[in-house]
Amino acid sequence: MSPPTHSVSRRDFLRASAGAATLTFAPRSVRGAEPAGSAFSFVLLGDLHFDKLEHHDFAWLDRTHPGDLSQIRNYSRVTQEITPRLFQTLRETVSELNQDPRTRVAFVLQAGDLVEGLCGNAESAARQNSEAVTFIRESQLGAPFLFTKGNHDITGDGAREAFARVFHPFLTEQARTLNPAAPEVKNARYTVEAGRSQFAFFDAYDAVASLEWLEGVATRRTADHLFVVVHPPVVPYGARSTWHLFSAEREKSRRAKFLEILGRQHAIVLGGHIHRYNTLAREAGGGRFTQFALSSVINAPSVTPKTQLQGLADYTGDQIRVEPAHSPATEKERRAVYDSERPFVKAFEYADLPGYAIVTVEGANVTARMYSGVSRNLWRTVDLSALGRQG
Repeated sequence: MSPPTHSVSRRDFLRASAGAATLTFAPRSVRGAEPAGSAFSFVLLGDLHFDKLEHHDFAWLDRTHPGDLSQIRNYSRVTQEITPRLFQTLRETVSELNQDPRTRVAFVLQAGDLVEGLCGNAESAARQNSEAVTFIRESQLGAPFLFTKGNHDITGDGAREAFARVFHPFLTEQARTLNPAAPEVKNARYTVEAGRSQFAFFDAYDAVASLEWLEGVATRRTADHLFVVVHPPVVPYGARSTWHLFSAEREKSRRAKFLEILGRQHAIVLGGHIHRYNTLAREAGGGRFTQFALSSVINAPSVTPKTQLQGLADYTGDQIRVEPAHSPATEKERRAVYDSERPFVKAFEYADLPGYAIVTVEGANVTARMYSGVSRNLWRTVDLSALGRQG
Protein backbone atom coordinates (compact mmCIF):
# COMPACT_ATOMS: atom_id res chain seq x y z
CA MET A 1 0.00 0.00 0.00
CA SER A 2 1.38 3.40 -0.94
CA PRO A 3 1.55 6.03 1.80
CA PRO A 4 -0.83 8.97 1.54
CA THR A 5 0.58 11.94 -0.30
CA HIS A 6 0.62 15.29 1.48
CA SER A 7 2.95 18.25 1.88
CA VAL A 8 4.20 19.89 5.05
CA SER A 9 5.84 23.30 5.04
CA ARG A 10 9.35 23.65 6.50
CA ARG A 11 7.97 26.07 9.10
CA ASP A 12 5.32 23.56 10.23
CA PHE A 13 7.90 20.78 10.34
CA LEU A 14 10.21 22.84 12.52
CA ARG A 15 7.36 23.77 14.82
CA ALA A 16 6.41 20.12 15.24
CA SER A 17 9.93 18.79 15.66
CA ALA A 18 10.92 21.52 18.09
CA GLY A 19 7.79 20.94 20.13
CA ALA A 20 8.61 17.26 20.45
CA ALA A 21 12.17 17.89 21.62
CA THR A 22 11.70 20.96 23.80
CA LEU A 23 11.34 20.83 27.56
CA THR A 24 9.63 24.04 28.61
CA PHE A 25 9.11 24.99 32.22
CA ALA A 26 6.25 27.34 32.94
CA PRO A 27 7.23 30.28 35.16
CA ARG A 28 6.01 29.71 38.68
CA SER A 29 7.13 30.13 42.25
CA VAL A 30 8.16 26.87 43.93
CA ARG A 31 9.71 26.99 47.41
CA GLY A 32 10.90 30.49 46.61
CA ALA A 33 13.17 29.20 43.84
CA GLU A 34 11.72 31.24 41.00
CA PRO A 35 10.42 34.79 41.28
CA ALA A 36 7.00 36.01 40.34
CA GLY A 37 6.99 38.54 37.51
CA SER A 38 9.73 39.22 35.00
CA ALA A 39 12.64 40.19 37.29
CA PHE A 40 14.95 37.40 38.45
CA SER A 41 18.58 36.32 38.70
CA PHE A 42 20.50 33.16 38.03
CA VAL A 43 23.92 31.95 39.04
CA LEU A 44 26.21 31.12 36.11
CA LEU A 45 29.07 28.64 36.39
CA GLY A 46 31.60 27.63 33.77
CA ASP A 47 33.49 24.33 33.56
CA LEU A 48 33.85 22.49 36.87
CA HIS A 49 35.45 19.13 35.96
CA PHE A 50 34.29 17.35 39.13
CA ASP A 51 36.73 14.48 39.62
CA LYS A 52 38.35 12.00 42.00
CA LEU A 53 41.32 9.78 41.29
CA GLU A 54 39.34 6.66 42.16
CA HIS A 55 36.96 7.40 39.27
CA HIS A 56 39.60 6.34 36.72
CA ASP A 57 40.83 3.11 35.20
CA PHE A 58 44.49 4.10 35.02
CA ALA A 59 45.47 1.23 32.74
CA TRP A 60 42.88 2.42 30.22
CA LEU A 61 44.01 6.01 30.71
CA ASP A 62 47.65 5.06 30.09
CA ARG A 63 46.69 3.30 26.84
CA THR A 64 44.34 5.92 25.45
CA HIS A 65 45.00 9.35 27.06
CA PRO A 66 48.45 9.23 28.66
CA GLY A 67 48.86 13.00 28.51
CA ASP A 68 45.78 13.68 30.65
CA LEU A 69 46.98 12.27 33.96
CA SER A 70 48.37 15.58 35.25
CA GLN A 71 45.11 17.44 34.62
CA ILE A 72 43.15 14.63 36.29
CA ARG A 73 45.33 14.94 39.37
CA ASN A 74 44.79 18.71 39.41
CA TYR A 75 41.02 18.50 38.87
CA SER A 76 40.78 15.94 41.68
CA ARG A 77 42.66 18.30 43.99
CA VAL A 78 40.42 21.23 42.98
CA THR A 79 37.31 19.09 43.56
CA GLN A 80 38.46 18.28 47.08
CA GLU A 81 39.96 21.60 48.16
CA ILE A 82 38.33 24.44 46.20
CA THR A 83 34.97 23.43 44.75
CA PRO A 84 33.31 22.99 48.19
CA ARG A 85 34.37 26.55 49.06
CA LEU A 86 32.93 27.81 45.79
CA PHE A 87 29.60 26.12 46.47
CA GLN A 88 29.51 27.52 50.00
CA THR A 89 29.87 31.00 48.50
CA LEU A 90 27.10 30.22 46.02
CA ARG A 91 24.79 29.02 48.79
CA GLU A 92 25.33 32.25 50.74
CA THR A 93 24.91 34.35 47.60
CA VAL A 94 21.62 32.67 46.63
CA SER A 95 20.29 33.18 50.14
CA GLU A 96 21.07 36.89 50.01
CA LEU A 97 19.70 37.42 46.51
CA ASN A 98 16.46 35.73 47.49
CA GLN A 99 15.79 38.50 50.02
CA ASP A 100 14.96 40.93 47.18
CA PRO A 101 12.08 40.08 44.80
CA ARG A 102 13.97 41.77 41.94
CA THR A 103 16.97 39.46 42.25
CA ARG A 104 15.47 36.18 43.45
CA VAL A 105 17.33 33.21 41.97
CA ALA A 106 15.50 31.06 39.43
CA PHE A 107 18.27 28.46 39.12
CA VAL A 108 21.97 27.75 39.03
CA LEU A 109 23.13 27.25 35.44
CA GLN A 110 26.35 25.39 34.55
CA ALA A 111 27.84 25.64 31.05
CA GLY A 112 29.12 22.08 30.55
CA ASP A 113 32.02 19.87 31.62
CA LEU A 114 30.35 19.33 34.95
CA VAL A 115 32.59 16.25 35.30
CA GLU A 116 36.05 15.38 34.00
CA GLY A 117 35.06 12.13 32.27
CA LEU A 118 37.92 9.92 31.03
CA CYS A 119 36.92 7.20 33.50
CA GLY A 120 37.50 4.28 31.15
CA ASN A 121 34.27 2.27 31.56
CA ALA A 122 30.55 2.80 32.01
CA GLU A 123 30.50 1.77 35.66
CA SER A 124 33.20 4.25 36.68
CA ALA A 125 31.63 7.00 34.58
CA ALA A 126 28.26 6.43 36.25
CA ARG A 127 29.97 6.56 39.64
CA GLN A 128 31.64 9.87 38.79
CA ASN A 129 28.33 11.35 37.59
CA SER A 130 26.43 10.04 40.62
CA GLU A 131 28.97 11.48 43.03
CA ALA A 132 28.76 14.83 41.24
CA VAL A 133 24.98 14.78 41.67
CA THR A 134 25.36 13.87 45.34
CA PHE A 135 27.77 16.76 45.82
CA ILE A 136 25.28 19.19 44.24
CA ARG A 137 22.41 17.90 46.40
CA GLU A 138 24.42 18.07 49.61
CA SER A 139 25.56 21.61 48.81
CA GLN A 140 21.93 22.76 49.24
CA LEU A 141 22.29 25.75 46.96
CA GLY A 142 18.67 26.76 47.40
CA ALA A 143 17.84 26.67 43.68
CA PRO A 144 17.49 24.05 40.93
CA PHE A 145 20.72 23.08 39.15
CA LEU A 146 20.64 22.89 35.34
CA PHE A 147 23.45 22.34 32.86
CA THR A 148 24.34 21.80 29.23
CA LYS A 149 26.46 18.97 27.86
CA GLY A 150 30.24 19.45 27.65
CA ASN A 151 32.77 17.37 25.77
CA HIS A 152 34.31 15.95 28.95
CA ASP A 153 30.87 14.89 30.18
CA ILE A 154 30.80 12.32 27.36
CA THR A 155 34.53 11.51 26.95
CA GLY A 156 35.71 7.95 27.61
CA ASP A 157 34.31 4.46 27.23
CA GLY A 158 30.74 4.33 28.53
CA ALA A 159 30.54 8.07 29.20
CA ARG A 160 27.64 8.77 26.85
CA GLU A 161 25.62 5.96 28.38
CA ALA A 162 26.45 7.21 31.88
CA PHE A 163 25.34 10.74 30.94
CA ALA A 164 21.92 9.45 29.97
CA ARG A 165 21.70 7.00 32.87
CA VAL A 166 22.55 9.51 35.63
CA PHE A 167 22.10 13.04 34.35
CA HIS A 168 18.83 12.71 32.43
CA PRO A 169 16.91 11.63 35.57
CA PHE A 170 18.63 14.36 37.60
CA LEU A 171 17.68 17.04 35.07
CA THR A 172 14.14 15.69 35.01
CA GLU A 173 13.98 16.04 38.79
CA GLN A 174 15.35 19.58 38.67
CA ALA A 175 12.83 20.45 35.95
CA ARG A 176 9.97 19.21 38.05
CA THR A 177 11.12 21.34 40.96
CA LEU A 178 10.20 24.28 38.73
CA ASN A 179 7.18 22.70 37.11
CA PRO A 180 5.75 19.39 38.37
CA ALA A 181 4.22 18.77 34.94
CA ALA A 182 7.54 19.01 33.09
CA PRO A 183 8.17 16.04 30.78
CA GLU A 184 11.03 13.63 31.21
CA VAL A 185 14.42 14.81 29.97
CA LYS A 186 15.51 12.36 27.28
CA ASN A 187 18.36 14.29 25.63
CA ALA A 188 20.50 17.37 26.22
CA ARG A 189 18.25 19.70 24.19
CA TYR A 190 15.65 21.40 26.31
CA THR A 191 14.31 24.84 27.18
CA VAL A 192 13.57 26.57 30.45
CA GLU A 193 11.47 29.66 30.99
CA ALA A 194 11.88 32.18 33.79
CA GLY A 195 10.00 35.46 33.90
CA ARG A 196 9.80 36.55 30.27
CA SER A 197 13.05 34.87 29.26
CA GLN A 198 13.69 31.56 27.53
CA PHE A 199 16.82 29.44 27.94
CA ALA A 200 17.68 27.00 25.14
CA PHE A 201 20.20 24.33 26.16
CA PHE A 202 22.05 23.41 22.96
CA ASP A 203 23.71 20.00 22.63
CA ALA A 204 26.96 20.83 20.84
CA TYR A 205 27.78 17.10 20.55
CA ASP A 206 24.67 16.39 18.51
CA ALA A 207 25.02 19.70 16.76
CA VAL A 208 23.20 19.06 13.48
CA ALA A 209 20.01 17.95 15.22
CA SER A 210 20.42 20.75 17.74
CA LEU A 211 20.64 23.36 14.99
CA GLU A 212 17.34 22.22 13.49
CA TRP A 213 15.84 22.19 16.98
CA LEU A 214 17.09 25.71 17.75
CA GLU A 215 15.59 27.02 14.53
CA GLY A 216 12.25 25.68 15.70
CA VAL A 217 12.69 27.22 19.15
CA ALA A 218 13.41 30.58 17.53
CA THR A 219 10.39 30.27 15.24
CA ARG A 220 8.08 29.76 18.21
CA ARG A 221 9.73 32.28 20.52
CA THR A 222 7.54 34.73 22.41
CA ALA A 223 9.92 35.57 25.27
CA ASP A 224 11.59 38.97 25.63
CA HIS A 225 15.06 37.41 25.91
CA LEU A 226 16.52 34.25 24.38
CA PHE A 227 19.55 32.76 26.13
CA VAL A 228 21.39 29.98 24.28
CA VAL A 229 23.46 27.80 26.63
CA VAL A 230 26.18 25.95 24.73
CA HIS A 231 29.51 24.56 25.92
CA PRO A 232 32.02 25.56 23.17
CA PRO A 233 32.27 29.14 21.92
CA VAL A 234 30.10 30.34 19.09
CA VAL A 235 32.52 33.15 18.29
CA PRO A 236 36.23 32.32 18.78
CA TYR A 237 38.40 34.07 21.34
CA GLY A 238 41.85 33.52 22.82
CA ALA A 239 44.54 31.19 21.51
CA ARG A 240 42.23 28.29 20.63
CA SER A 241 40.45 29.99 17.78
CA THR A 242 39.54 26.76 15.99
CA TRP A 243 37.64 25.36 18.96
CA HIS A 244 34.35 27.11 18.23
CA LEU A 245 31.17 25.39 17.13
CA PHE A 246 30.84 24.49 13.42
CA SER A 247 34.48 25.47 12.85
CA ALA A 248 35.30 22.99 10.06
CA GLU A 249 35.20 24.14 6.45
CA ARG A 250 32.60 21.48 5.63
CA GLU A 251 30.33 23.03 8.30
CA LYS A 252 30.49 26.53 6.87
CA SER A 253 26.84 26.66 5.81
CA ARG A 254 25.66 25.36 9.18
CA ARG A 255 27.73 27.98 10.97
CA ALA A 256 26.22 30.72 8.81
CA LYS A 257 22.74 29.46 9.64
CA PHE A 258 23.55 29.26 13.35
CA LEU A 259 24.93 32.80 13.43
CA GLU A 260 21.94 34.10 11.49
CA ILE A 261 19.52 32.63 14.03
CA LEU A 262 21.43 34.12 16.94
CA GLY A 263 21.72 37.56 15.37
CA ARG A 264 18.13 37.71 14.25
CA GLN A 265 17.00 36.74 17.75
CA HIS A 266 19.44 39.15 19.49
CA ALA A 267 20.35 36.13 21.58
CA ILE A 268 22.61 36.02 24.61
CA VAL A 269 25.00 33.06 24.35
CA LEU A 270 26.36 31.56 27.59
CA GLY A 271 29.28 29.14 27.49
CA GLY A 272 32.62 27.82 28.68
CA HIS A 273 35.14 25.29 27.27
CA ILE A 274 38.11 27.65 26.81
CA HIS A 275 38.63 28.11 30.58
CA ARG A 276 38.79 31.88 30.21
CA TYR A 277 36.49 34.85 30.73
CA ASN A 278 35.08 36.40 27.56
CA THR A 279 32.47 38.95 26.57
CA LEU A 280 31.83 40.00 22.99
CA ALA A 281 29.16 41.17 20.58
CA ARG A 282 28.86 39.97 16.98
CA GLU A 283 26.68 41.03 14.07
CA ALA A 284 24.85 38.40 12.02
CA GLY A 285 21.47 37.91 10.38
CA GLY A 286 20.74 41.63 10.31
CA GLY A 287 21.05 41.84 14.10
CA ARG A 288 23.53 41.41 16.89
CA PHE A 289 24.04 38.82 19.61
CA THR A 290 26.27 38.74 22.67
CA GLN A 291 28.49 36.01 24.07
CA PHE A 292 29.46 35.63 27.73
CA ALA A 293 31.80 32.82 28.78
CA LEU A 294 33.67 31.89 31.92
CA SER A 295 35.54 29.14 33.75
CA SER A 296 34.83 27.87 37.25
CA VAL A 297 37.93 25.68 37.48
CA ILE A 298 39.59 27.61 40.31
CA ASN A 299 43.07 26.41 41.16
CA ALA A 300 43.64 28.46 44.32
CA PRO A 301 41.48 30.18 46.97
CA SER A 302 42.70 33.60 45.86
CA VAL A 303 42.98 34.52 42.19
CA THR A 304 43.71 37.71 40.26
CA PRO A 305 43.05 38.54 36.60
CA LYS A 306 45.83 37.84 34.14
CA THR A 307 46.32 38.38 30.40
CA GLN A 308 43.57 40.96 30.00
CA LEU A 309 42.50 42.07 26.52
CA GLN A 310 39.87 44.72 25.92
CA GLY A 311 38.48 46.54 22.90
CA LEU A 312 38.32 45.84 19.19
CA ALA A 313 41.99 46.67 18.74
CA ASP A 314 42.72 43.45 20.64
CA TYR A 315 40.41 41.27 18.56
CA THR A 316 43.14 40.23 16.09
CA GLY A 317 45.26 37.20 15.35
CA ASP A 318 47.66 38.37 18.04
CA GLN A 319 45.24 36.90 20.57
CA ILE A 320 46.96 33.57 20.08
CA ARG A 321 49.92 34.93 22.08
CA VAL A 322 47.96 34.47 25.31
CA GLU A 323 48.91 30.77 25.13
CA PRO A 324 52.21 30.70 23.23
CA ALA A 325 52.72 26.97 23.74
CA HIS A 326 49.36 25.98 22.27
CA SER A 327 49.73 24.24 18.88
CA PRO A 328 52.47 26.39 17.28
CA ALA A 329 52.13 24.47 14.03
CA THR A 330 48.60 25.84 13.51
CA GLU A 331 49.45 29.51 14.07
CA LYS A 332 48.67 30.56 10.50
CA GLU A 333 45.30 28.80 10.54
CA ARG A 334 44.34 30.26 13.90
CA ARG A 335 45.27 33.78 12.87
CA ALA A 336 43.21 33.43 9.69
CA VAL A 337 40.11 32.70 11.77
CA TYR A 338 40.39 36.14 13.35
CA ASP A 339 40.88 37.80 9.98
CA SER A 340 37.50 36.44 8.88
CA GLU A 341 35.68 37.14 12.16
CA ARG A 342 37.02 40.59 12.95
CA PRO A 343 34.73 42.64 10.64
CA PHE A 344 31.65 41.34 12.47
CA VAL A 345 32.81 41.64 16.09
CA LYS A 346 31.69 44.91 17.71
CA ALA A 347 32.83 44.52 21.33
CA PHE A 348 35.43 42.31 22.99
CA GLU A 349 36.96 41.51 26.36
CA TYR A 350 39.11 38.58 27.52
CA ALA A 351 40.86 37.64 30.75
CA ASP A 352 42.37 34.67 32.50
CA LEU A 353 40.21 34.84 35.62
CA PRO A 354 38.12 31.94 36.92
CA GLY A 355 35.06 32.47 39.08
CA TYR A 356 31.29 32.69 38.78
CA ALA A 357 28.71 35.20 37.65
CA ILE A 358 25.33 36.47 38.78
CA VAL A 359 23.08 37.43 35.88
CA THR A 360 20.07 39.62 36.62
CA VAL A 361 17.18 40.09 34.21
CA GLU A 362 14.89 43.04 34.86
CA GLY A 363 12.62 44.05 32.02
CA ALA A 364 14.72 44.81 28.94
CA ASN A 365 17.95 44.86 30.93
CA VAL A 366 20.29 41.90 31.39
CA THR A 367 23.34 42.49 33.60
CA ALA A 368 26.14 40.03 34.39
CA ARG A 369 28.34 40.51 37.45
CA MET A 370 31.56 38.50 37.37
CA TYR A 371 33.15 37.50 40.70
CA SER A 372 36.73 36.33 41.10
CA GLY A 373 37.46 32.82 42.33
CA VAL A 374 35.46 31.63 45.33
CA SER A 375 35.19 35.14 46.76
CA ARG A 376 32.42 37.70 47.01
CA ASN A 377 34.71 40.21 45.27
CA LEU A 378 33.03 41.80 42.26
CA TRP A 379 35.48 42.04 39.36
CA ARG A 380 33.37 43.19 36.42
CA THR A 381 29.80 44.28 35.61
CA VAL A 382 28.67 43.83 32.00
CA ASP A 383 25.44 45.17 30.51
CA LEU A 384 24.74 42.29 28.12
CA SER A 385 21.51 43.79 26.79
CA ALA A 386 23.25 47.07 25.90
CA LEU A 387 25.94 45.19 23.97
CA GLY A 388 23.21 43.52 21.94
CA ARG A 389 21.43 46.79 21.20
CA GLN A 390 24.37 48.95 20.15
CA GLY A 391 25.02 49.79 16.53
